[in-house]
Amino acid sequence: MDGVKANRRQQLQLLLVAARHQLSRVDLRSVIQFLENEDCGFDVTLQMSDPSEQPELLELHRLVATPALIKLSPAPKQVFAGSSIYQQLRTWITRWQQDVVVSGLGLSLRPTELDGSRTQRELQLDDQLLVLRQENETLIDRLQAQERLLRMVAHEIRTPLTAAVLALQSQQLGQIDMERFQDVVKRRLDEIELLSKDLLEVKSTRWEALFNPQCLDLASVAAEVILELEKQWLGRNVNIHTDFPSDLPKVFADQRRMRQVLLNLLENALKFTEDGGELSLTMLHRTSQWLQVSVCDNGPGIPEDEQERIFLDRVRLPQTSGITSGYGVGLSVCRRIVEVHGGKIWVVSKPSEGASFYFTVPIWQRQGQK
Repeated sequence: MDGVKANRRQQLQLLLVAARHQLSRVDLRSVIQFLENEDCGFDVTLQMSDPSEQPELLELHRLVATPALIKLSPAPKQVFAGSSIYQQLRTWITRWQQDVVVSGLGLSLRPTELDGSRTQRELQLDDQLLVLRQENETLIDRLQAQERLLRMVAHEIRTPLTAAVLALQSQQLGQIDMERFQDVVKRRLDEIELLSKDLLEVKSTRWEALFNPQCLDLASVAAEVILELEKQWLGRNVNIHTDFPSDLPKVFADQRRMRQVLLNLLENALKFTEDGGELSLTMLHRTSQWLQVSVCDNGPGIPEDEQERIFLDRVRLPQTSGITSGYGVGLSVCRRIVEVHGGKIWVVSKPSEGASFYFTVPIWQRQGQK
């Protein structure tokens, strides 16, 4: 009997609360792979739920942010959130294994000091304190996310306003007819209306939850963006070279947000390209999982020690701040959008040799949608 009891593995029940687009995050993929492929010392049951389909989970488990990993059993319940769920899980798995050993030896029958100086009750209080710290960190993350959303929307709202002004100027100069002018203004007003909804939701919603990923033809979105910026590059005799392979796969992304990333990158490239210069927009798929997009200009370039910093909030290069408004909040917005899609964004550049911005987007894998 003792041998049978010793070999009985304890159940570990976990619940992952995450939206579909969040499952592409590196840390969540690592969590799932770890639980599926590694022997954790438990019989693991992992459930996954989308908060948009089961919003009652947020209240039931008092979740202040998603994605979140919840340990349902054995007691006590624990919640892991933030950007390091995988690391938190790896750390706590070891502790849970120790708790099972201690419990199996019957050490809970008397107040034994587990480490020679601290009682089991003190260790439990430490656990509860750590959980409270984690919840506090997620609250701070949520407040910071809301602040980022406000800055993002304030920046993004300038784009449709600028496009509407350019359309008005073109109509007055006779470059476009009234029908085209009305179409441009209507679409820009629709964008401003959507941005207003984002602002209304920011108090109660994490800005990542405002994304609506779907099967998307990114090349078509890019073509529309180039056409929208037509007045800026044609008026300066700038040549835009595009390379979109005919077999380019669809991506799983939010159309409005991808358009925003392309607009920001192309506008920056135009600002740093001299009249009569060239820039390029290229898309390729080197793997079955990711589509890579690049926007390259032949401007002044970016020093190597600044190439990571330009993607941070509220950062602008000192060597360019006096001559242009580029490389400001727009790149931090691009980084947030790309990362919430599970992708990466980076720059390759040398001073006086231009800059090439790259980002990746997940390829459409028929994620439960038509």
